[in-house]
Amino acid sequence: MASRKSAPVRERAFRRSGDGYVTTARGDAILQTPFLNKGTAFPLAERVALGLEGLLPAAVSSLESQADREYRHLCEQPTDLHKNRYLQSLSDRNAVLYHRVLADHLTELLPIVYDPTVGLAIKGYSHQYRRQLGLHLSIDAPERIEQAVDNLGLGPDDVDLIVASDAEQILGIGDWGAGGSAIAAGKLSVYTAAAGIDPARVIPVSLDVGTDNEWLLNDPAYLGNRHSRARGDRYDHFIDAYVTTMTRLFPHAVLHWEDFGPSNARRILERYRDRACSFNDDMQGTGAIVLATVLNAVRVTDTPMREQRVVIFGAGTAGIGIADQLREAMVRDGVDRDVATRRFWCVDKQGLLTDDMRDLRDFQVPYARPTAEVANWRRDPAGIGLEEVVAQVRPTILVGTSTAPGAFTERIVRVMAAHVARPVILPLSNPTERIEAMPDQLVRWTDGRALVASGIPVPAVTYDGVLHTIGEANNALLYPGLGLGVIVARARRISDGIFEAAATAVAGMVDVGDRGTPLLPPVQNLRATSAAVAVAVARRAEEEGLAQVALTDPVQQVQDAMWQPTYRPVRAAAP
Repeated sequence: MASRKSAPVRERAFRRSGDGYVTTARGDAILQTPFLNKGTAFPLAERVALGLEGLLPAAVSSLESQADREYRHLCEQPTDLHKNRYLQSLSDRNAVLYHRVLADHLTELLPIVYDPTVGLAIKGYSHQYRRQLGLHLSIDAPERIEQAVDNLGLGPDDVDLIVASDAEQILGIGDWGAGGSAIAAGKLSVYTAAAGIDPARVIPVSLDVGTDNEWLLNDPAYLGNRHSRARGDRYDHFIDAYVTTMTRLFPHAVLHWEDFGPSNARRILERYRDRACSFNDDMQGTGAIVLATVLNAVRVTDTPMREQRVVIFGAGTAGIGIADQLREAMVRDGVDRDVATRRFWCVDKQGLLTDDMRDLRDFQVPYARPTAEVANWRRDPAGIGLEEVVAQVRPTILVGTSTAPGAFTERIVRVMAAHVARPVILPLSNPTERIEAMPDQLVRWTDGRALVASGIPVPAVTYDGVLHTIGEANNALLYPGLGLGVIVARARRISDGIFEAAATAVAGMVDVGDRGTPLLPPVQNLRATSAAVAVAVARRAEEEGLAQVALTDPVQQVQDAMWQPTYRPVRAAAP
């Protein structure tokens, strides 16, 4: 392991060797290490060599029988939150078994380990705390970041992926401070389940910069820094110390930014996207999965990207991230960037964004409409509302990222459909109680003509004898494969072209030739979709000169890189 300037590195008690692990640990220490523990599946020879005799029942179980037993216990849990906690406990005991149960029941359990149930787990994080989830870094001790990383016992070639959150804007529930470690851990579980990212080669990170959540600050059980959120130079210096440390100690790792507030998310991305191999899933991942959806919608409508008129309702981090991705697709389709920008009308809490507004965020400014252009548009007390924008613009695409339930009213949808043969309507807000309109309503209000994808899983809709399967615009269809492809290629950075390749690969998983076909592949096929995305990403990285390894057979290299939840030999090494 490379030397460092800080105190001596704590060596991990185990390391990868060939097809398994070598460890200096013995006895109960083995059973307390989730990446080594096999429970009752340890074969007799390993029990002898590792000092496990007498610590386990005599019978040797198979992984399959263990997974069946754990799933039965899981099904006995009374609520989704109890299931989330049960799975977390299993992960703490036995990493392989946890991921095997998750892989065997991925469609069912994805909402349990991640959105929406993880939001409930985050709210109860301090009260239900059992053990650390990855790394906790405090803005009150930026000088201790390297020592904290050293305590993980990981070397420069031991880490492929790091997910970090400051938890300011979590899944529609807002600021939850130190609970960000749970969102980072949940995201990594999806990476492993969907794309086979090795769970022993990842780090979830909580960047604890304080919280503005008064409930947390006044909760005696709260485990994070008990002060308001740091901002300005102090915050920036802390993030810079984090990036500098991680990129130096783990030069091949992908840095994933998750659930940062709008005031920081884009600024951080722009600052580091050319300095580190990093991306923001809320902005770029969401934008790319919507691009995949729209690419398939364009195939159905036969209207080129450059001719689309797009209304975005909810012009925050996600909404503008979507606008950015769609705008780049228009540019690739042959129009000037300024012209492409003028194809977007973004509506937020203050109504349609216009260039006379003083409260616009920097990332909203390019999409603000000239005030003179809308001088005669109808205004209400909150500005130029969505209904007026739709009536004036006659959009071909309507995207919702507002979390404003019912915002896509029947009147608005019928006005849109009156001017567009096949309106593309994407209510992406979640959970269900925050969606702009339910897909069955949109199909009915447009007489079956709407092309719909939603941010939540919904059943198929039958209208006039046609079964409309509704695609779920779930980022899990894209970011796990993106991460895997970047890891396989060891890309120096993640370009706009890489996101375009990922979106195109997702879109290519669906044949939209038949009426009612979904615009996106099913979440049930995440492993296949992730593999296809990874291959496309690795190839694009090579084409753009960003790959740092030779891609002699990218399809096989992606397959070889996908970790499988199977037990590996554990060999004893001298202490």
